[in-house]
Amino acid sequence: MGISDISVFQALKTKMQWHQERQGILSENVANAGAPGYLGQDLKAPKFNDSLNDTGVEPVVQAVTEPGHMRAFSSRGFGDGKKVGSFEVTPDDNSVVLEEQMMKVTANQMDYQAATTLYSRGLGLLKTAIGKN
Repeated sequence: MGISDISVFQALKTKMQWHQERQGILSENVANAGAPGYLGQDLKAPKFNDSLNDTGVEPVVQAVTEPGHMRAFSSRGFGDGKKVGSFEVTPDDNSVVLEEQMMKVTANQMDYQAATTLYSRGLGLLKTAIGKN
């Protein structure tokens, strides 16, 4: 069994690859901010539940022993993410707003760093568990 067979590492790897691709698309948006008629693009975020369903692992469901005690929330209760276009469009039909793009780039970078930290800490835990420090 390799490290890539563990579902948590697969999910983190997918997340890091998504952030790399998104960074490229966001940089294209910034580069084309002055191009007439350019429409900004973005990637749809991968869903963690989809990666769990691909592994064949059954999701953990909260057991409700008494209906009045706790309410079970589904992951769909918060709504699915939608791509909302920019409301600002320049006179030459360019929809890229540099401030929005730079905020997305920063958030993307922070999320990527969080995923890489989780990945490296997970590897450190595995090394500790097998006795290789």
